[in-house]
Amino acid sequence: MTSMNGEFSIDALLPSDMAQKAETIGVKKANLAASKLFVLAILAGAFIALGAIFSNTVSAGSISIKGGPDLFSATAALPYGLTRLLAGIAFSLGLILVVVGGAELFTGNNLIIMAFMSRKITLKQLLRNWGIVYLGNFVGSILTALIMVATNQYLQGNGAIGLAALNTANAKAGVSFFPALASGIMCNTLVCLAVWLTYSARSTTDKIMAIIPPITAFVAAGFEHCVANMYFIPVGLFIKNWGSASFFETIGKTAADFANLTWGNFFIKNLLPVTIGNIIGGAIMVGGVYWFVYLRNDHKSQVSTNGKELS
Repeated sequence: MTSMNGEFSIDALLPSDMAQKAETIGVKKANLAASKLFVLAILAGAFIALGAIFSNTVSAGSISIKGGPDLFSATAALPYGLTRLLAGIAFSLGLILVVVGGAELFTGNNLIIMAFMSRKITLKQLLRNWGIVYLGNFVGSILTALIMVATNQYLQGNGAIGLAALNTANAKAGVSFFPALASGIMCNTLVCLAVWLTYSARSTTDKIMAIIPPITAFVAAGFEHCVANMYFIPVGLFIKNWGSASFFETIGKTAADFANLTWGNFFIKNLLPVTIGNIIGGAIMVGGVYWFVYLRNDHKSQVSTNGKELS
């Protein structure tokens, strides 16, 4: 294996080389054909949804059907922190599939800001990538939610999986604007740090091991991820609207018990502030900071040498 300077090495890349790699990857992503970008974005939405499905299933196994309105009630079979830890490890599947399998994820693509700040791509290219990928992620997440409801998997565990999905969606749809925005900042700081760490990797194993701790941390802490919420909240809405009377009887609830769960709350109270927060956390707190530390001086030198920047 060769390092960024061409020397043979089996060591992980150093942060300065990681920054150059991030810049190169950003340029490549920004120049992908729209059709390819959109299909890869649909895949990423589905991959994150698969992580959410795994996480929800693990969480459902820890609650009592007769518990309170909180997903992790006092009657939980496992301690709160341990349940969150297990849910976070399970959710890591999503980003592992994205990074190793190859897909375009909006939150991770916030790091393309590094190529933009070095004037290797234009603002139009940056926004084009983010817009197409965001839409594709939404399509992939919604389609996966529809398929999952069709499987009736939410009926498993005597309705525990469906109850966990409803409680999660209802809680997310009830978060106020500014707490959702702040939670989005913290979330994508960790997600982009996970992606950043994979830039040091020399093998698939390296990538997986770099992804798991930051992703587990954001899920365990309960932070908000816009693409994950494109699955979590719609699947809850579908179960609320289409769940049978026998299902609600089994879990001891009615659709009215999940009052926060509306399409309006999904888009305005959750998706909007969480998306803004994710951009701040990923593009500014990770991409912008690492660009300033490792690429700013290189950019200045290049501009001085070439006498002009990309317009």
